[in-house]
Amino acid sequence: MESVTLAGGCFWCTEAIFKMLRGVAKVTPGYSGGDTPNPSYEQVCDETTGHAEAIQVEFDPKVITYPELLYVFFRLHDPTTLNKQGNDAGHSYRSAIFYQDKTQKDEAEKARDEAQVKYKDKIVTEIVPFKNFYEAENYHKDYYTKNQDAPYCQIIIDPKIEKLKKEFSQFLKE
Repeated sequence: MESVTLAGGCFWCTEAIFKMLRGVAKVTPGYSGGDTPNPSYEQVCDETTGHAEAIQVEFDPKVITYPELLYVFFRLHDPTTLNKQGNDAGHSYRSAIFYQDKTQKDEAEKARDEAQVKYKDKIVTEIVPFKNFYEAENYHKDYYTKNQDAPYCQIIIDPKIEKLKKEFSQFLKE
């Protein structure tokens, strides 16, 4: 198994999407990229920690590759908006790839460059070294699964899942 840490706005969205991908064994929502140890959700939202809402994805590279995960990542959030995804705004909602090693860094830069042709605006996704990951509070875990009737899930997450099913069916679990 390998892991990747990604930030693409609200972790409720990214967790829901990546849990549906074949080869993904586990998706954990949390906080990454900042300097405050063990931050709370409130601290991250207050923009005092430097962390982004992120997910840590454990995957089997024999089933889904790191570049394939990045392919989905770059197309199921807006990597061209600085510190913003939809109505969620602030540094904690930035787009970022926290790479583990030089290979992941090189592949992330290549995936960003390949994705750029799909966007009119410049991709602003940070590609930075992984330094930490802190799990989110339990009430954030499996949020979409537990709250599918919530307005946020219906308005924000459901359209992303529909896009995933329509345009990326080759990556879905059976």
